[in-house]
Amino acid sequence: MKPSRRLLPLSSLAAGLVLAAAPVLSFAQVAVGDPWVRATVPQQQASGAFMTLTAPKGAKLVEARSPVAGTVEVHEMKRDGDVMRMRAIDALDLPAGRTVKLEPGGYHVMLMNLKQTLNAGDTVPLTLIFESADRTRQTVEVKAPVRPLASGSAAPAHKH
Repeated sequence: MKPSRRLLPLSSLAAGLVLAAAPVLSFAQVAVGDPWVRATVPQQQASGAFMTLTAPKGAKLVEARSPVAGTVEVHEMKRDGDVMRMRAIDALDLPAGRTVKLEPGGYHVMLMNLKQTLNAGDTVPLTLIFESADRTRQTVEVKAPVRPLASGSAAPAHKH
């Protein structure tokens, strides 16, 4: 007896292809790990957001936004002689498959012109915009918990 050949309806075939493609689409997404924001004191106008970023295919962090701040920039800190200096950068490279740390004293997202005090236990919404090599943009929404002022390593003195 010959095994029977059964043709699948086109809709089943299409559904199977969509399911097969789903892992590829999610794999292209930049992974954001352990996001957090440093708490502030009343009248403080700036704080930092920290996290890890991993782009499976390589990308750049080109923009960040948050409703709690008037201005949001991607910053780097670099030693200039015996002084740490902070400056905004146009984009942060995320090499394929390598985790990039945004941490006190290094790369970070700077939240400036704060609209409110950031208290430990609050959550800060962040929108991160990434750009791939083909200039396709991807938006990732993040909810970053606010940690007490003493969280993370103490940021070295710097000049803005």
